[in-house]
Amino acid sequence: MSSLRDLETRIARDLSITDYPARSWVPARRYRDEPVLDVLIVGAGQGGLAVTFHLLRESVGNIMLIDQRKQGEEGPWTNFARMMTLRTPKYLTGPDLGIPSLTPRAWYEAKYGAEAWDRLDKIPRETWHDYIGWYRSVLKLPVRNEIRLTRIVPVDDLFEVTLMPTDGGGEETRYARKVVLATGTEGSGRWSIPPLVEEKLPRDRYAHTAQPLDFNDLAGKKIGVLGAGASAFDNAATALEHGATEVSLFARRQSIPAINPFRWMEFSGFLHHFADLNDVQRWEAMVKVYSFNQPPPRDTLDRVRRFPNFRLHLGSPWIEAGMEAGRVWAKTPDGRHEFDFVLVCTGTEVDLARRPELAGFSQHIALWRDRYTPPPELAHPKLTAHPYLGSAFQFIEKVPGTAPFLKNLHNFTFGATPSMGLSGASISGMKFGVPRLVQGITRDLFRADAALHQASLAAYDVRELVDDPWAS
Repeated sequence: MSSLRDLETRIARDLSITDYPARSWVPARRYRDEPVLDVLIVGAGQGGLAVTFHLLRESVGNIMLIDQRKQGEEGPWTNFARMMTLRTPKYLTGPDLGIPSLTPRAWYEAKYGAEAWDRLDKIPRETWHDYIGWYRSVLKLPVRNEIRLTRIVPVDDLFEVTLMPTDGGGEETRYARKVVLATGTEGSGRWSIPPLVEEKLPRDRYAHTAQPLDFNDLAGKKIGVLGAGASAFDNAATALEHGATEVSLFARRQSIPAINPFRWMEFSGFLHHFADLNDVQRWEAMVKVYSFNQPPPRDTLDRVRRFPNFRLHLGSPWIEAGMEAGRVWAKTPDGRHEFDFVLVCTGTEVDLARRPELAGFSQHIALWRDRYTPPPELAHPKLTAHPYLGSAFQFIEKVPGTAPFLKNLHNFTFGATPSMGLSGASISGMKFGVPRLVQGITRDLFRADAALHQASLAAYDVRELVDDPWAS
């Protein structure tokens, strides 16, 4: 632990050395006799924490960071992520914002030793969660936990936001100039459950794998898994490891994808400048990326292969489903199957109208379908539902002039991918996405207060040369 204390001492010195310029510069504002936040950040996972840190380094301190979960439970890592390790290379950086002593490697070596880092293949999920918790602690980031954003209402040139304690306490109303939604994978819609499941099966016989779930309850049961992404295999393995008698995974695809487009995208040019491409270029690239899907890592496949009671059904979409004699049944092209419980691993549905905080004005937000019509051979209905974002992750008006407040609402979620590339909820893109977002926020704040800064300059009369005969 002495090495970790030494690292934290070095971080404090690094932050002190690089604290330039340190002067607070955003004029304080009040509205209806209430103080106004410069920025409200919603979501204290890795993205929200990094955004907060960067804003503080840019001397924007009048901010609030909230998360609906208890401290230590933010993000997916201890909630519904069930992979053994991260799917990204261990040498990635991002939350550190270019400070070497804050990198995952510096923390890991201080805690476990340099040789342990050399032996490490990929960072274990729980280890990454510990790193993020340490990052929050060592930087003393101001997080308010167990607070949920329930509503955003534009008022004049601000947002009136309603905050609700998760313990059922009284509502709190705050005002903010900017709002950043750092709400993760489902932050632009909701977790997707196929209608066949939602309409035909009792609610106690299935669960989306993003829900709280005690896998001990699946011991001794026959489980069906719907979906073929990496998370589907992770959840299948977790069920088997907790004593499920048999797990059958069903995929529409005829084979598991072998190409991972994320590995291609992980170079500085793409990560930094994808958002600067034109619509035609961005659309063509994203159609290609989404056509691959992301394959399960080899170690994930090996994890399920260890179990002789794992069944993989390729080319087997569910055609019908229902209940009979107390069991779930599903019909696929290869026959009829029965289960005790179903794990739904079908990802997310991008639909801004599903977000309660956006419900009052989602109809004014431009989607990709409102800004670009691809040629027929590149049609992709799911991509068209994603928000069409500006250069700093801000929402854009569907009809110019109808919702000018949208420029102050920033979508730093997985739904930003077609517009911004790997960023938002992606570890791989944080190194580039966080600075792009924060630069846009600080640019807007400075421009909005340009008249005040000009007046301050005009009135500036602090003398550096006092009582010098040559100075006027």
